Amino acid sequence: MKLHELQYTDGSRQKHYRKGRGLGSGNGKTAGTGHKGQNSRSGGGVRLGFEGGQMPLWRRLPKRGFKNVNHVTYATINVSELNRYENGTVVTPALLKEDGLLKKEYDGLKVLGNGKLEKSLTVSAHKFSDSAKEAIEKAGGKVEVL
Repeated sequence: MKLHELQYTDGSRQKHYRKGRGLGSGNGKTAGTGHKGQNSRSGGGVRLGFEGGQMPLWRRLPKRGFKNVNHVTYATINVSELNRYENGTVVTPALLKEDGLLKKEYDGLKVLGNGKLEKSLTVSAHKFSDSAKEAIEKAGGKVEVL
């Protein structure tokens, strides 16, 4: 197959339908909106979810739960995952994101103490668990709170 031989599959492309282009077009005059009424007017119609004055479904259903506006979500990483870096490296959230260890930074980074750290690193993060701090300092590294 060559580029000039490519074709659309039959029925995959429909001709654009031109409304309101005269009586002979089959959809002229009122252009499918009928005579008079709210929906025949320009800008007519009702907003999404409107039920003609009846209490709409989204207001009839009970609201559940509580959404804390001050909630902070942390991206987490374990100390065992930091073993990939060389001794003396300054590990920052930006470096972790660049290397693919963090998909999203969220509101900050928290380092957790799961696993064993064998490298001496300077780790910068927003929060550390006690076990993570201990593991980093035991390996000869430093902890920096952002």
